[in-house]
Amino acid sequence: MDEVEIPQYFLCPISLMIMKDPVTTVTGITYDRESIEVWLVTAEEDMAVTCPVTKQNLPRDIELLTPNHMLRRLIQAWCIANASNGIDRIPTPKYPLDKSHMLRLVRQVNNHQLCAEALKKIDALVIENEKNRKCLEEVGAIKAMVSFIVRNYKERKVINGLEEALKIFHLVWSPTTENEQLVKENRDLIVAILWILRSDMTKNQVVLKTQAMMVLKNVTEVSSSNLLSGLDPEFFQEMVNMLRKESKHHISQQATKAALQVLVHACSWGRNKQKIIESGAIFELIELELCNTEKRVSELVLCVLAHLCTLADGRAEFLKHAAGIGVVTKRTLRVSSSTDDCAIQILGSISKCSATKEVLMEMLRVGAVSKLCMVIQASCSDYLKKKAMEILRTHSHAWSNSPCIQVYLLTRYPGQ
Repeated sequence: MDEVEIPQYFLCPISLMIMKDPVTTVTGITYDRESIEVWLVTAEEDMAVTCPVTKQNLPRDIELLTPNHMLRRLIQAWCIANASNGIDRIPTPKYPLDKSHMLRLVRQVNNHQLCAEALKKIDALVIENEKNRKCLEEVGAIKAMVSFIVRNYKERKVINGLEEALKIFHLVWSPTTENEQLVKENRDLIVAILWILRSDMTKNQVVLKTQAMMVLKNVTEVSSSNLLSGLDPEFFQEMVNMLRKESKHHISQQATKAALQVLVHACSWGRNKQKIIESGAIFELIELELCNTEKRVSELVLCVLAHLCTLADGRAEFLKHAAGIGVVTKRTLRVSSSTDDCAIQILGSISKCSATKEVLMEMLRVGAVSKLCMVIQASCSDYLKKKAMEILRTHSHAWSNSPCIQVYLLTRYPGQ
């Protein structure tokens, strides 16, 4: 390829590479689309954008870039003629569709005969680039997807395109005021998603349920307090089902994280913590963490446990699991500051409200006491050090004979 002489006007003035999608600016200079778009987007906001070649001012609007079809055809013909010399053929670029065409596709989603094909086309556009996603949002794609998903549920049948509709919703979604109004009180949408999670409607269950969980996460993040407080026990039972180890061949890691995020957000409303506890979540959370190796999952699991351990029933369920204190202890100082915060909250709740002799001995046996001493010495926040010191001081009589407790650790910060 080095021996082939490339015509100079085939090269982008910015990248100095053969142009794949030549476009001409208002200054008359042709660049490769990707290079000039990056140039325009990354220019400093308070500075005028200039043409790299002529130094004349350029508008930032990429819509003003004109495709140079003639030059592109010349480049493609030249590449084909020189294929034997190792030159790769340059495919014809796909140009973004106009808003009116996207609006027609979105409207077709409401038509039973046209919806499946329309969803496939919208799905392809969504994957292609951010510009398409933004345009689809502007023409009402979110509203169309909500209607389609709910219609599937109400008709109790799977219309071709459900997987695409869920995917489109998640990728196009942004928490704008208009979108929030569509979903924040929409109980039908929540029920429809639960119906999808419970059913075995397609062969590709992992993808379908992952997309459904991602949509549910988007929705619950902006749902009203009224809707979140009114979530029923069956809702939380389904979230717990997503965490069970025996379901892992049907559930992706992405769906697991989404379920955990839904639980974290729901904990703050109404009697949801009690409902989550009664659904058997604590046992499943501990089981999940025992085999987990991903940082974000650990952060979410311990966050949910910290919320649930603020209730007496939560602490009781936590202590029923033989590995509860052990797994929290193991994660302390090994994952992140967020995990440390939650772990100390859990140990603090247990030691303050459920500190029987057996529990205190279990904390000593699994290394929780040693880990609390390490927290005091580590580069943690003052709040965590103070909390760890408080736990150690409160139960120093029970742990006084332990070799890991040294007197100076209990007296080193007398003012705390």
